[in-house]
Amino acid sequence: MLLEVLFVPGTTLVGILGLAFSGLGVFLGFVNYDSSTAFLVLGLATLANVAVVFYGFKSGLWKRFSLKSTISSRSYDDRLLGLQVGLRGMTISDIKPYGKAEFGDTIYEVKSNDGFVSAGVQVEIHQLENNRIIIKAI
Repeated sequence: MLLEVLFVPGTTLVGILGLAFSGLGVFLGFVNYDSSTAFLVLGLATLANVAVVFYGFKSGLWKRFSLKSTISSRSYDDRLLGLQVGLRGMTISDIKPYGKAEFGDTIYEVKSNDGFVSAGVQVEIHQLENNRIIIKAI
């Protein structure tokens, strides 16, 4: 059961029920049969439980329960391509402190460190950092 809690979270209820039914079977073996038969039931139950856990890990059955794929792409990798400090453009929305500006034929989300900039104002790229375009009004 400890292996189940550590390696397959979310199936604890099923594991507890399985352990309880195995324990109940062994208990009933000791209550209803002589000691040699009861110990045989105990040994077989232990062997069966260990075999099932071992088979589950060896066969790769548990691999179906975990996510193996990773996301290798990143968003906005080419976002600043073609832009440079000093490039001039026009705001198409109010910048307070974020808004939209057009540089060339492309619209970008920009930030102003100077605060509010009205729409229709000519701006210049002041800084490019971490996929952000920092502008200042001209």
